[in-house]
Amino acid sequence: MSNVTNKRMLGGHLVIIYLLSIILVIAIWYYEWLIGLIMAVLLAVSIYYSIQREKKLQEQTETYIATLSYRVKKVGEEALLEMPIGIILYNDEFQIEWSNPYMNQFGENQSLAGKSLENLSEKLVPAIKEGKNDIWVSLGQYDLQTTIKPSDRLLYFFDRTEQAKIESLYYNEQPVIAIIYLDNYEEITQNMDDTTKSQLNSRITAALNNWAEAFGLFLKRTSQERFMAIITQEILERLEKSKFEILDEVRELVVESGQKNPVTLSIGIGVGNMPLPELGKLAQSSLDLALGRGGDQIAIRDESGKVRFYGGKTNPMEKRTRVRARVISHALRELIKESDNVIIMGHKAPDMDSLGSSIGILNIAKSNEVEGYIVFDEDDVTEGVQRIVEAIRQDEELWESFVDPDEAEAIISSRSLVVIVDTHRPAMVADRRLLNKTEYKVVIDHHRRGEDFIEDPTLVYMEPYASSTSELVTELLEYQPKRAKLKILEATALLAGIIVDTKSFALRTGSRTFDAASYLRSKGADNVKIQHFLKEDISTYVKRSQLIERVQVYRDSIAITKAKSDEVYSQILIAQAADTLLTMNNISASFVICKLEDGKIAISARSLGEVNVQVIMERMAGGGHLTNAATQIEDTTIDDAEGLLKEIIDEYYGGRESE
Repeated sequence: MSNVTNKRMLGGHLVIIYLLSIILVIAIWYYEWLIGLIMAVLLAVSIYYSIQREKKLQEQTETYIATLSYRVKKVGEEALLEMPIGIILYNDEFQIEWSNPYMNQFGENQSLAGKSLENLSEKLVPAIKEGKNDIWVSLGQYDLQTTIKPSDRLLYFFDRTEQAKIESLYYNEQPVIAIIYLDNYEEITQNMDDTTKSQLNSRITAALNNWAEAFGLFLKRTSQERFMAIITQEILERLEKSKFEILDEVRELVVESGQKNPVTLSIGIGVGNMPLPELGKLAQSSLDLALGRGGDQIAIRDESGKVRFYGGKTNPMEKRTRVRARVISHALRELIKESDNVIIMGHKAPDMDSLGSSIGILNIAKSNEVEGYIVFDEDDVTEGVQRIVEAIRQDEELWESFVDPDEAEAIISSRSLVVIVDTHRPAMVADRRLLNKTEYKVVIDHHRRGEDFIEDPTLVYMEPYASSTSELVTELLEYQPKRAKLKILEATALLAGIIVDTKSFALRTGSRTFDAASYLRSKGADNVKIQHFLKEDISTYVKRSQLIERVQVYRDSIAITKAKSDEVYSQILIAQAADTLLTMNNISASFVICKLEDGKIAISARSLGEVNVQVIMERMAGGGHLTNAATQIEDTTIDDAEGLLKEIIDEYYGGRESE
C-alpha cells in the first residue's frame, strides 16, 4: 500500500514538471521555431506515456484495494467461526441467539441456539445480573474464563483448562505442617511399670505410623509425647474427609489395653501460602488452641486466621496435681501487688458462677492489700442472681466494691490490673472499653477456648476440666495470704457458682470440685442460703413447663423445643428448660429455642457427652462446653433458627463436626 502512495506522489510532481516544460517550449518556439517544434513533439510523446502509466497505476490500485478488502473480510469470518475462542450472543431473556462452532463442543456437538444460558452454566445469568465483567465457569471437563459484554449481550469463552490444572496442582502440593501431641500421656503413664508403659507407647506409635503410611504423610517423633508431620493440601483434604479417625483409633487402643483413662491426641495444623517458619508458628498456635479447648481434637488454622475444628468428643481428664493452681496463684499475687488497683469483670448478664468468682478475686485483691472493684451493671441483672444481689446490697462493705462501667472507666489507670472471669471473649465482657485502658490483663475461665480471645493477656488460667470458674478461684484463694478473711456471704456466693454450674454436683464434677466445695463449707458457706437464692416463682415453673410441652424428638434421641413466635423468655429459663429435657429417658442432647427481650433468638444446648453441643453451637456463632453450650442469633426467626440447627445437627452426624 505504501508503494502505491509513493507512485501517486510521484505523478503529482510530474504534472508540475510538464507544465513548466510547456512554458519553456513556448518560449523556445518564439525564438527558434524549429527547435521548439522538435521539443513540442518530444513533450507530447512524454505526456502520452505518462497518462497511460497513470491509468495502469489506477487500475492496479483498485485491484489491490478490492483484494485487500476481500482478504480482511475472509480473515474476519474465519476468526469468528474457526478461532479457538467461544462466542455467544444472547437476548434479553438470556436465551442463546447465536454461537460460533467452537462453542458446539460444550453442547455435545449440538447447536446451542435457542437454549437458555442457565442450561450452559448456573453461574452465567446471576453474574450478568450482578454486573460482573469476568467469571470462571466449568463446562464438562473444561474450565473457561468468561468475559461478559452486557451492552452487546455478548459472551467470550477462553479455554483455561490447562491453567486451572496447573493452579490445582500448585494448590494441592502446598506444604502443610501439623504438630501432634499426646494430651495426657504423662499423667496416664506416671504410675505404670516400664513394661506396660513400653507396650502402650509401642501401640500408639504403631497406630500413628500406620495412619501416616495410609495417607502418605511424613511423620517424625520429636519427643516422648510430641510428633511433627509434613503433609500437603491434597492430603489434608483427604484427612478431613476421613474425619480424622486417628483420634478414635488411638483412644480405642488405650481402652483395649485396660487403662481406665484413655490417652487422647490433639493436632494443631498450619495451612496457607506462606514461608515454612510462619506455617510452623501457625501450627503451634493451632495446637495451643486445641489444648485450650480441652484436647482430643484437631484445630486447623489458615493464613486468614480462620479455624476449623474436628473431634472434641470426650471430656478433658482432670489433672492430678495442684502445682499449676499454686503457681498461678503466686503469679496472680505478684501482679496484684504491682498494680494500682484491680478491676474485675465477668460476662454480660452475669450468672452465679460469674458473680461468685468475681467476689472471690475481690477477696484475693484485699488479701494483698490492694483496692479491688467489680464491674456490675444493675440494668443487666438476670432472675437467677437477683436474690444474691439483694443479699450483697445488705453488706455495705462488700457492696461498696461494686461499680458501674462508667465508674470503672474513671477509676482504671495504665497500672491497673483487669481480671476477666468466666469468659475469654472480648465481646462478652461486662465493659469492653476497659480492656484497652491497661496492658495488664488476667483471664480465668473454665470454658473451652474459642477463636475470639482477649488480646495479649498477661496471665491466663484456663482449665476446661474444671466444673466452674468459682472452683478455679477457690483453689487460688487457698494459696493467698489470709489477711482478708473470707466472709460467709463470699464463700456462699462461690459455692453457689459451683452448685449451679454442676447442677448440684451432677455434671462435670471431679475430685477437686468436692475439695473446693469442702474448703468453702469450712469457711461458712451456707447451703440453706444457696437454696433460697435458687428458688423460683410458680409462674416461672409453669412457663418452663409449657415450653417443655412443645418438645419434639429429632433423630431418635435429640430433644428440640421452641417457643411461640410472640413469646419472650429469659436466658435463665431457657437454660433450665434444656437441663430439664436432658433428664428425660432416651434423650442424649437437648436444644431450646426462644426469643429474648432484645429480639435475638437464643438457643440453649445440653448433652450427656455423647453429642458435642459445643461444636454445634460454634457453627451458630456461639460456644461453651462439650455438654453445655449456647448461642444468640440476630435478624432471624425461631423457625429459621430451628431449620439451621437441624441442618448443622445433620452435618454433625454426617461426620464433620465443625468448620
